[in-house]
Amino acid sequence: MKTNKQNWFQLVLQLKGSVILAIYKRVIGFAIFGFVVSVLYYFKIPISQPVLGSVIPSIVLGLLLVFRTNTAYDRFWEGRRLWGNLANDARNMTWQIGVIINEIEPKDRADKIAVMHLVAAFMVACKLHLRSEPINSELEELMSQSQCLQLQTISNKPIQIVSWIGNYIQQQYKRGNEVLFAGHVLYFQGSMRSMIESLGHCERILTTPLPLAYFIHLKQLLLIYCLLLPFQLVKDLGWATGLVVGLISFTLLGIEEIGIEIENPFGYDTNDLPLDAICDLTKYEIEEFIKSNPSFQSNSDQMY
Repeated sequence: MKTNKQNWFQLVLQLKGSVILAIYKRVIGFAIFGFVVSVLYYFKIPISQPVLGSVIPSIVLGLLLVFRTNTAYDRFWEGRRLWGNLANDARNMTWQIGVIINEIEPKDRADKIAVMHLVAAFMVACKLHLRSEPINSELEELMSQSQCLQLQTISNKPIQIVSWIGNYIQQQYKRGNEVLFAGHVLYFQGSMRSMIESLGHCERILTTPLPLAYFIHLKQLLLIYCLLLPFQLVKDLGWATGLVVGLISFTLLGIEEIGIEIENPFGYDTNDLPLDAICDLTKYEIEEFIKSNPSFQSNSDQMY
């Protein structure tokens, strides 16, 4: 990313990816409320109450917001680490299938290509599973029609795809040492186990949201704090009370909204993980690996 001044100001003014569109109505509402308080103060109504600043100490609210954001970012970063592991496991599995498994019969090459595509299908299936989406064309093009039909009736599709890969490895081992040695099976089992574990950790992130009580309590404190703020500031700021209240509420509500956006990193929001890009890159790398081996490329039409 460029770091020149023009790019910095472009980022400051950029709406896409920011939380402005999510919070601007609440910010305007608090700013208007602050303006109303300043109007009442102008007409000598005794509403200035600096003592209200001690009702919710700023440090308490700040610590709550920091904990909220840090918790959400931990979930985001763990999700990114897990998807990095999935991509690495997919590369390792593809390499293992292509290099370790020996080819005895002509159809062995086509079978190897089909299983390599199943490795890419596992990544796509994980993405769809975490988004609670059905099978789509992206997944269908990576497997046979019979596999697609079978997958329609299965709830955890990534696990089924790993099962197909495992069945293929087992079949190759049963053919004898000339195809696959017993020691090599351990490599495949390790990769498949790591893939399943990474998926399980992603499911844990998805199904374990922030406790509702904490979520509600933080919102209640933010509301109370922003409503009491004009009464603390109006004596010193006068007509600028609404503007300052709007700026402060923008800061606090923005921090909270960032935590909301990144706590589930598997969706379609701008700040979510780029799962589509990760899957596309994995598919490209697998296809590139196949094409870099003439023996795979020449038999790709026989895959199904």
